[in-house]
Amino acid sequence: MGRLWRMRKNYTPKYKADAVLEVLREAQSLNEIAGRLEVHPNMLGRWKTEVVRNLHTVFENQKANERRAHEAQVQELYAQIGELSSKLAWLKKKSGINI
Repeated sequence: MGRLWRMRKNYTPKYKADAVLEVLREAQSLNEIAGRLEVHPNMLGRWKTEVVRNLHTVFENQKANERRAHEAQVQELYAQIGELSSKLAWLKKKSGINI
């Protein structure tokens, strides 16, 4: 007789994050949480390990985003300076003012 294959469960990143947060709160044991969420304890342990190992990237990504925003603002300001300089030069030329 053929085997019945179980479909592998796919968990969303939000579900995984919520599950790991419960484990990190330590209000219940990992096994209790795994049983309630119907996730194997080993899987929950792997998720926890991955979160703890990569937690620092949250702050690195934040700094990178801040740096990109700052660079974009600087580029925008340089563009405004260039535009205003051109307008000033045009006004000086048309008015005959030499400063």
